[in-house]
Amino acid sequence: MKEENNGLVQVRTPTYRRPEALTRCLNSLQAQSWKNWICNVYDDDPDGSAEAVCRRLGDSRIVYTRNEPQKFASKNIDQCFSLTNANDADYFCVVEDDNSILESFFESNIGIIREQGVEIVLRNQLIEHRSGTPDAYLSETGILDDLFREGIYTPEKFRLALMIGIGVSNGGLFWTRSTRCPLEIQYSCTATLQEYMRTFSICEPIYVAMEPLAVWAENAEQTTRNAELRSGYLRRELDLKKAVRTLQRVSWEKAAEADKLNFMSDKAFTAAPENRAKGIAKALPLHRYGGRLGARERIELTLRGLMIDLIGKTTDDFDAFVTSRLTADGETRQSS
Repeated sequence: MKEENNGLVQVRTPTYRRPEALTRCLNSLQAQSWKNWICNVYDDDPDGSAEAVCRRLGDSRIVYTRNEPQKFASKNIDQCFSLTNANDADYFCVVEDDNSILESFFESNIGIIREQGVEIVLRNQLIEHRSGTPDAYLSETGILDDLFREGIYTPEKFRLALMIGIGVSNGGLFWTRSTRCPLEIQYSCTATLQEYMRTFSICEPIYVAMEPLAVWAENAEQTTRNAELRSGYLRRELDLKKAVRTLQRVSWEKAAEADKLNFMSDKAFTAAPENRAKGIAKALPLHRYGGRLGARERIELTLRGLMIDLIGKTTDDFDAFVTSRLTADGETRQSS
């Protein structure tokens, strides 16, 4: 094996009844320049439809597992972020069945980890619009382009991305066996909220790599991410926004004073000042930064925020999650 391929990459792939997409996903692993990897496919289809795909590819590095009982999207995805290491791997990532990675994804991320001395990387991703249709096409820009610049972020600064967008996308994370970040949420929540919670879980320096070497599929109408939920759309949205506002407020409270003072002009973020002000106005209605918006827009955002605060609900599980991550963050600072 080549010297540059020393180090096992553990890939986890959650899947549910998308054989064509899963085949493409696994093919993208097989095309990697870094050949030393293993992939665990977690099939949430009670009929085990993904087994035939894995068998047909005939690659010993692809290991099939059927979830028993069915976990549904959120828990199936979340198990893929476990810090357990049964294969004694050195590096980890998650590639969902409808997503894919470009051929240098492993090699480039490992290079950054070794050169920069970090344990976790967030990689930019292209967007596949109209994914799963004959009209699918790739974006020319990445999903992080309007949020970050290349470089290392402290966890406190990184979490400020919650004020203007989701910091992490599942398929963009790449980490080592030594990371201290508890990436597996382990609390009941939707798959959408999980990504906000995972952003909040970052507790050590993270490198944001802006070259897009992964592909995120835009196919919300085809997913089953909320299949396990019994509540209606409005209730889900209000509860989601209440939880997100909670994460935003705590992140702001815990941020360094200098980062808060410079938030509107900090060149580490690429979001337009107006978008930063909107994020502040939504999460912190009385903050002075919201005054950069027009009076009408600020009033609308404030009223919307009040409605979310009054009607939206967070669960005991969510509250326990926030407490657990603040504890983990404190322990990380003490050990650094």
